Amino acid sequence: MTAQEVRLCGLLLQEHFGEVVAKVGTHLLKSGAQNLRTIIHETGISLDLVKKSLCVLVQHGTCVFSSGRKAPGSPTEYRTSCDRILRILRYPRYIYTAKTLYGDTGELIIEELLQRGDMTMSSTVKTVADRLTQNMEEGRSMDYSEVSSAFSKLVETHFLQRCPPMAGAGTKDSGTPATPATPAIPESFPDCYRVPHVTLIGRGKRRLSNEDGEDQRNAKKTKMDSETHGDEGIYWQVNFERFHLHFRDQAIISAVANKLDQTSSEIVRTMLRMSEVTTSPTATCTKPLSANEIFRSLPSSYNIPRPILDQYLTLLVDDPMEFVGKAGESGGGMYVVNLHKALANLARATLESVVQERFGSRSARIFRLLLRKRHLEQKQVEDFAMIPAKEAKDMLYTLLSQNLVQLQEIPKTPDYAPSRTFYLYTVNQLPTARMLLQNCYKTVANLIERRLFESKESKRLLEKSQRIEAILASLQASGAEPEQLTEVEEMITAPEKQQLEALRLHINKLDSAENQVDETIFLLESYVNSTATS
Repeated sequence: MTAQEVRLCGLLLQEHFGEVVAKVGTHLLKSGAQNLRTIIHETGISLDLVKKSLCVLVQHGTCVFSSGRKAPGSPTEYRTSCDRILRILRYPRYIYTAKTLYGDTGELIIEELLQRGDMTMSSTVKTVADRLTQNMEEGRSMDYSEVSSAFSKLVETHFLQRCPPMAGAGTKDSGTPATPATPAIPESFPDCYRVPHVTLIGRGKRRLSNEDGEDQRNAKKTKMDSETHGDEGIYWQVNFERFHLHFRDQAIISAVANKLDQTSSEIVRTMLRMSEVTTSPTATCTKPLSANEIFRSLPSSYNIPRPILDQYLTLLVDDPMEFVGKAGESGGGMYVVNLHKALANLARATLESVVQERFGSRSARIFRLLLRKRHLEQKQVEDFAMIPAKEAKDMLYTLLSQNLVQLQEIPKTPDYAPSRTFYLYTVNQLPTARMLLQNCYKTVANLIERRLFESKESKRLLEKSQRIEAILASLQASGAEPEQLTEVEEMITAPEKQQLEALRLHINKLDSAENQVDETIFLLESYVNSTATS
């Protein structure tokens, strides 16, 4: 864990959960596993606030706890995970993917679970149905069964999973004192993806904004009714790993489409879909698939004859990118998708793109040359890249100063005399990818800080705009006359409107930049993790 990761984690926690939670989370990231007393002493935060902060972190899966390491009866220790906190940055992408695959209902289910950490199926269905009904035309409402169906589909495709039971939790009936529970791995228990039978009949209700007392009565009624649905104690959470596998597959499919054509990408999509369940998340390649199986699994809308499929598979195998490999000859040929090689090629393309954008096309040519040839002397670089000696020397030294290129010394004699030493330039892809990943973390942290600064500078204007929008909404709901609405709208002057528009445009650009950098972060993280497990 680096300083840039800790800084980014602190900003994400502060933005989503507030300063106190951010302080506790950052402290645990820097200090490692600690018990409650030590956290209170070293952070200087009150016991009540530390407890609440830990509850928030545990609820959202960013903090785990276990019995103390010193002795069986030592206090419970808490520790946070940097990887889990960094997933907060990808929340918009998770929600958008759910919307793309399962529509508005899937989008709201994922959004509710991300906001609350974990929920029961019945409470999720009710909340989502109410939200969808609120946005429908008057007289229409969303049936609970439709939301339940979308929830079940998300579970079937493993985008949702049950929260794991606590392993080693002490029981009240036993004579021995209860020991702190340790969360189990979600995949380690058999009912991880089993949807319970929920007795939930009805339709979504519109929120009534007239009386607070009635809202409270509705909340109490909901609380009483929640005990009769048959899924008490069964909580669900978002399966981030499944989303990451989907993002990886989509990146590979998109790369094949850009490199070859749309038909090739659809063949690779079919192969990835067929091996979704059978392939381990850490595998370097998918399980072998025969050409006959691939042909039968292709959607009929593609209209690809068998001879054409064989030609495309041969083309994919012969391609230098090696997205698809051949594993045997039985069944018309056995084929696999090389996941690790695909991620390595995507990371390589990302590195080349960064060098080209920062240092120009000639530097990118040198960088690609070193990636391909591995080790070259300066004279060889000049000759192969066809760049004048002076320019090539400047470019190599610039890349060397940025740690994008490394210099390796190979002496002829033990004294390392310069006249008797070979100086070879090379590119180590994995360390370079790690360095670029840290730069991406720093970039996202800077973008978040800039966005928070912009919002803070225009806080008064934003609050005024929100107040006026609330007044307009209440007047429209009560059937006010157009003159009244115009009068309220004129409370914001023309210069203020221009300032608001410029601020919103600027913040939208910063948000878009965050999402784009996160795509690069995901590719590089996937490559680094794939290299570690291969």
